[in-house]
Amino acid sequence: MRHKVYGKHLSRDKNQRNALIKSLVRNFFLAEKIQTTKAKAQAIKGLVDKLINQAKVPSSQRHLSKFLAKEVSNKLIQDIAPRFSDRVSGYASVIKLGKRAGDGTMMVQISLVEGKKIAKSEVKETKTNKKKEVVAKK
Repeated sequence: MRHKVYGKHLSRDKNQRNALIKSLVRNFFLAEKIQTTKAKAQAIKGLVDKLINQAKVPSSQRHLSKFLAKEVSNKLIQDIAPRFSDRVSGYASVIKLGKRAGDGTMMVQISLVEGKKIAKSEVKETKTNKKKEVVAKK
């Protein structure tokens, strides 16, 4: 039974899994995109969102240093978090790359989302040219 068992185990014990997740998150924030398996990407995506939200709040930034190295937490606070000041969640996107040749595992690329997201209410389709255009908010 899996009562109160949280997260993916990734075929590792607790210490190995924590080290793997820390390493993946560290590399993700340094490079801003990584290629990994689908299961590993799903395991870190929620953690990435949580860490970026913590970096946006000045009072909770000191908690980042407990999980990340100083260089990574500084990049997260000074570079990445200000880019997402208007976004609430959904900082990372997962793109499927296909199956790995050796064992057939699904490989994905997880990267930071760039640009502003436009709400559906702001997009209006015109009947004359069938193009979607953004309506400016007043």
